[in-house]
Amino acid sequence: MISTRTELITYPAPLEAVVNNDFSVRVRLENGVWHELFPYLVPVDMHNVRETSMVSFDFEGVVEVEVTKRDGILESVDIRPNSFEIPFNQIGNTVTFKLDRPRKLSFEANGERFHNLHLFANPLETNVPDLEDPRTIYIKPGNHRMEELVAPLTTPSDGEGELPEILYFGPGMHFIEEKILRIPSGKTVYIAGGAMVVGSMICDHVEDVTIRGRGIVYLTNIEKTTYLRTVQIDFSRNITVEGIISVDPPHYSIHLGKSEHVHISNFKTFSTRGWSDGIDMMSCSYVNIDDVFLRTSDDCIAIYGSRGIFYGDSTNISVRNSVLWADVAHPMMIGVHGDHEHDGDIIENIVFDNIDILEHHEPQDGYWGCMTINAADKNTVRNVTYKNIRVEQFELGRLIDIRVFQNPKYNPSPGNRVENIRFENIEFNGICENPSVIEGFDGDRIVDGITIENFRINGIQVTDALSGNIQVGKYVNNVVVK
Repeated sequence: MISTRTELITYPAPLEAVVNNDFSVRVRLENGVWHELFPYLVPVDMHNVRETSMVSFDFEGVVEVEVTKRDGILESVDIRPNSFEIPFNQIGNTVTFKLDRPRKLSFEANGERFHNLHLFANPLETNVPDLEDPRTIYIKPGNHRMEELVAPLTTPSDGEGELPEILYFGPGMHFIEEKILRIPSGKTVYIAGGAMVVGSMICDHVEDVTIRGRGIVYLTNIEKTTYLRTVQIDFSRNITVEGIISVDPPHYSIHLGKSEHVHISNFKTFSTRGWSDGIDMMSCSYVNIDDVFLRTSDDCIAIYGSRGIFYGDSTNISVRNSVLWADVAHPMMIGVHGDHEHDGDIIENIVFDNIDILEHHEPQDGYWGCMTINAADKNTVRNVTYKNIRVEQFELGRLIDIRVFQNPKYNPSPGNRVENIRFENIEFNGICENPSVIEGFDGDRIVDGITIENFRINGIQVTDALSGNIQVGKYVNNVVVK
């Protein structure tokens, strides 16, 4: 049965929020009343930090969006990902278009990708916490100490009875004095639309934790040397992250170490610092990433074996229905770190499906590749599938980089093996002179079993390695292009 429900929810910005007036943006239900959206300033790109805009709302049904470029003349418009094929009307400096489903978009005036507008049209939330429910603790805007936030979740005020389960950050600006919030097992942190929280969400040796909402974790003014992450998930299980926006974390947006059964959905992030990756996993299993938008100044997604205090294989990981924008380094990276002091790790059963890649820009040719497997540290990487991947014109890099290798900067040992890698329904529309690379390390450390099916470049079917500009090097067996 087709739903006929229509609803639009917009959120006021905190008074402390920084506006970017490059664009004015309005939204309404089809033929309804216009609602002005607050265009947040969000910084992007490590090479040359610049100021972009971001708006967000929730809806069901059909909405009309109006975007007006406030300065200069609007000569051309791109609404990306191009695969969405969103039609629009333009009158002067104003563009209107309709959406009938949730989308994560980049609105680019005159080809400008570094002063663009990011538009996040979310689905309606389900199961919003009830403020009348005694299990919910409502947090007003202001300054907070972590101990004061967490104590009511772990100690009943009367010494008996059920403990609250939800910490609800209401609309407005929240500053956590310690800059971190350690979340106990079994609890939910809810960041409401219109809320901005200055502080890292930490799950350490916990289980059954949810971090969700429509608000923002805002880390722009926190020193890089803190290496704080928007969300840190270490030695934990059954963790959910849903719906929130991350702005400029000093380190990764989401860090996962030795954790399992993690679900991340409708997560959006922007970063500008060195090593400010998107979602990185060390020794993790059963991780499901769905419907995320990652614009990062290092790898968008990285899957490793052992690293630091985290030891073990990484298995059964999926990334689906997402938009990846790497202003620096790789959109997708697998394999660099592992247990080099012993026998390495197994990284296996990985799926990337229905992905739009909007950028890949890396000045160092040792770090190229939109879809990259670099097996090092005695690792074996196997059973990886890339399917329904659409790559738009990018600045600098290469499409595919599959190697058993050793980077002296990071790897005491080369990798062991790469095997059974499949590329299916891959589209690239653009120009890239740098060839894709498939290469082993030596006669014992090889790449074996690469299948490339329905790979198209500018609409032309790739029929062999040469037509796909793929350089097949030494120590490679069983490359099939069909």
